[in-house]
Amino acid sequence: MPTFTSRRALLLGVPALVIVAGVASAAWMMRPPPSDLDLSLQRATDSGLYVARLAPETEPVSVGPMHSWTLTVEDRDGAPIEDARIMIGGGMPQHGHGLPTAPAVTEALGDGRFLIEGMKFNMPGWWEIDLSIDGPTGADTITFNLVL
Repeated sequence: MPTFTSRRALLLGVPALVIVAGVASAAWMMRPPPSDLDLSLQRATDSGLYVARLAPETEPVSVGPMHSWTLTVEDRDGAPIEDARIMIGGGMPQHGHGLPTAPAVTEALGDGRFLIEGMKFNMPGWWEIDLSIDGPTGADTITFNLVL
């Protein structure tokens, strides 16, 4: 009889644990973003080497379609950075996943402006856009927050 009871407990207990874990995980992911979240799209990079400004080509930014953005990079004195290597990443910090696409700089527009294409947001919520900028002054990073 102990085998039957153990098997029964296992057959009932494991699905129950999976359901409880799923409900707890969903509740954790549905909480609102931090109230002090910086939503500015222009500021100095993390080490202060550059000032970056990120602007969507069309507004409002919405869930679903592909988006293009313009990134403007300047040095601390406001001079445009023409020659920089830019890498783009990001995702949803509360969900633990990255962007559903692989956005990239597709064109240098001049005056320190770079066209980013292939940005997509597949659900509402808090998104981070992480940029790595490797320019003449050195490498630096910045994260922009967006709530859709």
